[in-house]
Amino acid sequence: MLTVDVHAHFIPVDFIDAARRGRALDGVEIRRVNGEEHVCHPQGYAYPLAPEFWDLEAKLRQMDRLGIDITVLSIAPPLFFYWVDPKAAVEFCRAANEAMARLVAGSGGRLYGLATVPMQDPESAATELRHAITELGLKGVILGTSVEGVPLEDARFEPFWAAAETLEAPVLLHPYYVGPRPGLSDFYLINLIGNPFDTSVAAARLILSGFLDRHPHLRFLLVHGGGFLPYQIGRLDHGFHVRAEARRYIKRPPSAYLDRFYFDTVVHADLPLRFLVDLVGCSRVMVGTDLPFDMADVRFPEHLNALSGDRDQEEAIRGGNACRLFRIPSGDPAPVTL
Repeated sequence: MLTVDVHAHFIPVDFIDAARRGRALDGVEIRRVNGEEHVCHPQGYAYPLAPEFWDLEAKLRQMDRLGIDITVLSIAPPLFFYWVDPKAAVEFCRAANEAMARLVAGSGGRLYGLATVPMQDPESAATELRHAITELGLKGVILGTSVEGVPLEDARFEPFWAAAETLEAPVLLHPYYVGPRPGLSDFYLINLIGNPFDTSVAAARLILSGFLDRHPHLRFLLVHGGGFLPYQIGRLDHGFHVRAEARRYIKRPPSAYLDRFYFDTVVHADLPLRFLVDLVGCSRVMVGTDLPFDMADVRFPEHLNALSGDRDQEEAIRGGNACRLFRIPSGDPAPVTL
C-alpha cells in the first residue's frame, strides 16, 4: 500500500550556503543556538536547520523510518519572499525551482516537487509556473494563503490563475506569516492558531467571492486539515442563508464547494481526522506530515489506523488520492543507492 506525503518542506542548499555567509535574501541568517544550526528570520522566527530540508540521503532515511514511499516537497513557507523587490523574488524562485528539480531528479522517483512563484509580480509568477511545470517537471505550486495581506481572489492575480488553470496545476495553500499579531504573540499561538486561521480565511474567501465559480478547473490542497473550515462549514452555510453579504457572489451554500478542495491529515489526533473524512469523503483527504518542522505529524499511521479499517479508504488516503492529484506514477518507486 503506497504512502505519499503531500506536505513536507525544502530549502535550497545554495540559499543555506548564502545564509551561513550572511548573504541570503531578506537578511535570513543561519545561527548556532545551543550548538545547533537554526534558520533565523528578521521577524524573530527561528527553527532548526534539519538536514531533511536539503540533504537527499537524510530525507530518504527519514522517509524509510516513517514508512513513506513518496514525498511531494514544497519550499519552506517563510521563504515565499512576496515582500521583497520583484526582481529579487523572480531570481530566487527560478533558482529555488531549479534546485528542487535537481533534488527530485536524484531521488529515483521518491521525491516530487511543487514550484514557488513571485506572486508580487503576477505576470512573472505565471511565467515561472510555466517554466517549472513544462520544463522542470514540477507537479504543481505552493502559494501563501494571501500575498502580503492581498487575498488570492484579487483581480491583480488573474494572469497567474489563468496560467495555473491552463496548466492544470494543483495549488497547495500554506500560511506563511511569522511576524507579531495581536492576541497571538504568546504560547506560539501565531502558529498554533494563526496558521489554521489563515487557511480558513483564504478558503472561505475563495468560496464566498465566487472565485471558484470563475475558475472551475483549479484544484486546491488545504494543509493542516483545512484549518477551521471543515468544523465551521455549517456556520458559513447558515450565514449564506441569513445574510445577504454571504450570498452576494454565489448561488450555492458554501458546503457545496468543499469538493473543490483536498485536505491533508495534519490534525494530530484521531477524532478530528475521522470527522474530516466523514465530512468530505475519503477521496478528498491525503497524508501530510509538515516535516521537517517540529509541528510535523509523524504519528499519521496511528491516526489512519483509527479510521474505519476499510482497505479501499486507507489506500486512497495513504497514496491513491495524491497520485491522482499530482499525476504521480503509482508503481513502486525505483530504489536509490545511498
